[in-house]
Amino acid sequence: MRWFLLVFLGFMNAASAAWQAGVAKVDITPKEPVPLAGYGGKTRLSQRVEHPIWLKALALRDDTGATSVLVTADLVGLSAKMVSRIARQALEKHKIPRERLILNTSHNHSCPVTEDVLWLYYEFTPEEAAMKDRYTAMVYAKYDEVIGTAIANLAPAELAFEQGLAGVAVNRRRSRGAESRAMGGQVDQDVPVITVRSGNELRGLVFGYSCHTTALGGLSINGDYAGFAQLELEKSFPGSVAMFVQNCGGDANPLPRIRGKDMEATQLAGMYGHILAEAVRQVVAAKMIPLTGPLKAAMGETKLSLKEGLPLEELKQRLPNLTGMPKREFEHFVRQYETLGSLPDHVPYPVQVWNLGPELTFIALTGETVVDYSLKFKGSHGWNNTWVFGYNNDLLSYVPSLRVLREGGYEGITGMYEYGHRASYTETVEDQITRQVEELLGKVR
Repeated sequence: MRWFLLVFLGFMNAASAAWQAGVAKVDITPKEPVPLAGYGGKTRLSQRVEHPIWLKALALRDDTGATSVLVTADLVGLSAKMVSRIARQALEKHKIPRERLILNTSHNHSCPVTEDVLWLYYEFTPEEAAMKDRYTAMVYAKYDEVIGTAIANLAPAELAFEQGLAGVAVNRRRSRGAESRAMGGQVDQDVPVITVRSGNELRGLVFGYSCHTTALGGLSINGDYAGFAQLELEKSFPGSVAMFVQNCGGDANPLPRIRGKDMEATQLAGMYGHILAEAVRQVVAAKMIPLTGPLKAAMGETKLSLKEGLPLEELKQRLPNLTGMPKREFEHFVRQYETLGSLPDHVPYPVQVWNLGPELTFIALTGETVVDYSLKFKGSHGWNNTWVFGYNNDLLSYVPSLRVLREGGYEGITGMYEYGHRASYTETVEDQITRQVEELLGKVR
């Protein structure tokens, strides 16, 4: 029996020692007033900093020698242009293959505008455009810095996983008038958590939730409820880096919200952050499941088909009666007709999957993914060992399920114009994404 115990303990130590992990964070708080992201309409310029905002990275190297990096950001999103540049830097400077780099954003609505993200939302003065460009240049440099620092910090580590629950998210489609009360109230209130330890030292926490970061809408720089949660966790666990992953929160809001009263709204956002942080603390205090690895990664791309758009003549007829963002949308469609000959009929849609052993699989979807995808893939592949998150790669559109598409409304149909797409997706959207996910999972399991 003693011999068996020694062999078993030796096996466990070998399994846990197989990981090397590195964590890092860099401050991306602007040093000047900047245009704020996330809400359409009149450009908002920041007036103060509620708390800093960050890029954070977790680098993992398994016993095969392969290195993978997850980066989280207190930003509203990334564009295809930004993703391409960041991924190219990671490959050229740090030898990270594209499938081993996941770029997640919290979809924070209290951060600066960057590059061409949600570009149809805004109409900048030359001075505002210069602010945006200066900030974007800094963000590119900081992505390179945080990835490089996390890799430089690689050291033997033990990883563990478990999930908690938090009751912040409400399906926001039910909150838009009496006629919307009949819509589905689906939410995903799981709080998945990964801990990164070296001996008794807790070096990193990765946690997620499916809910828009829209508790705040004023003129301050902050990370919304997710930022408050990260701050609180780093105080609870000194020396650690707490990373928030936005899951499938495309149709969920933290509700209730307060508008027009900044102090009260900030207190409410702080309370939501406290609830989420407490859910994470309870997971960390209980028994967690060791992750054995190795980390297998795969990435692919499908095409999401679009319904027919308006003909050129109709666009031109409507255009003189439009102002603001609707005018910019229609001008964009006219330019597409004039330069391409027609409106694009599909949207490229990347998908990534990471398998960290039998204990955990990441399914990393792109865009503002609604909650149905999280519930679907966890139901198909394991409620206890599957982590589904959206808001990776390009912030390309809302990504409705077939249910949401058929219900209509903002996340299903009317939100597509602001992303520059000619119409809503066809009813093949969920099937196209599902087939791509299943294909990739077959490569890593």
